[in-house]
Amino acid sequence: MFWLSHHHPDEYNRTYLLGGLRVCARCLGTYPVMLAAMVGLFAARAPLHWAFDVPAVLLLTLPALVDWAVGRFRPVSGSNAVRTATGVLLGLALGRSLHVHLQRPLPVVLLAQAGLVTAVALPVILATYQRPRPG
Repeated sequence: MFWLSHHHPDEYNRTYLLGGLRVCARCLGTYPVMLAAMVGLFAARAPLHWAFDVPAVLLLTLPALVDWAVGRFRPVSGSNAVRTATGVLLGLALGRSLHVHLQRPLPVVLLAQAGLVTAVALPVILATYQRPRPG
């Protein structure tokens, strides 16, 4: 089912097969951790500003971006364990930035994170857009 994995059959190496369903390896790390982080931050009534928010969120986001970018250029490279681990880090970053965003829309931490993702993703997508898909 596509909603559990956004990968096409030629990218099934980037998924886990769980109960007969394909689940994206990075998303499996990202979304549960993101939700848990948000719940934890709300439950703890975490402050909306920490001095290290921007650098921490950017550093936690970067491994997933780098792994994703390398995978776009070398589709058979990498491992699902690394994808899931970088997804966990990304989930922590997203949990924090969204925790703040839901209370104070468009905080600096979220804008910095969006800027980093755009700065990495846009050139990679443009460079790999016309590549033919295997199969």
